[in-house]
Amino acid sequence: MTATTISPDTAAAVEPVRRTARSIPTTRLVKVELRKMFNTRSGCWMLVSIGVLSVIATGAVIIFAPDEAVNYTNFATALGFPMSVILPMIAILSVTSEWSQRSGLTTFTLMPSRGRVIGAKAIATLLVGVVSMAVAFAIGALGNVIGSNLAGVDTVWDVTLVDASQIVLGNVVGMAIGFTLGVVLRNSPAAIVGYFVVSLVLPGILALLAQVREWFADLQPWIDWNYTQVNLFEGATDTGREWAMLGSTTSIWIVAPLVVGLWFLRHSEVK
Repeated sequence: MTATTISPDTAAAVEPVRRTARSIPTTRLVKVELRKMFNTRSGCWMLVSIGVLSVIATGAVIIFAPDEAVNYTNFATALGFPMSVILPMIAILSVTSEWSQRSGLTTFTLMPSRGRVIGAKAIATLLVGVVSMAVAFAIGALGNVIGSNLAGVDTVWDVTLVDASQIVLGNVVGMAIGFTLGVVLRNSPAAIVGYFVVSLVLPGILALLAQVREWFADLQPWIDWNYTQVNLFEGATDTGREWAMLGSTTSIWIVAPLVVGLWFLRHSEVK
């Protein structure tokens, strides 16, 4: 019986090479989340409805508005209502689809870091919102040109860049509220109903309370996110105090609930 001696160089040569696992880049996660937003029926029709309703709102201003009201402000106002409803729904569905479509187990198995997945969803939602608003502004600009020519009046561009940026920010705030509700509730019907309660019912209750209680009248702008959102849409957020009010309502309705929702999401069982 003979013994075979293996030299160190030979042992190094036959030892299998171990590959270092590389983390999935954030850009790829964002692309995946964008594709998932387009692939589902609900998400696809939500995105299609943005363009359709923008055209309908623009056509309504051209047909029904008097000649003196044909200006870019009225077109932007008409476009703002459907955007303020549809964009938060898209933000909600981008999160809750993992549970309503029962794809969460696959998603979080392929990417165990739930925080990175939610971050990618947030980035994808923001991109969709900004692009949608750009499309809506473009449709409104085209409608302003066509409407003024049909009415025989001068084309009025009375929406400044600052006003446009505040309108976009107002819609982003609405999307952030929807996204937060999606993270906290993780159920599509509950999050959608919750958004309409927070955006339609709660502001009326707070306004009524401000009327009957003087001490609450000064407090309302600091806790009512709808109040600060309306100021953004109207271009009235132009002082440090109003920006501080926006920061206060954002902290109350977005930051704090989102932190709590992310904690429960990261520690809950995905089925």
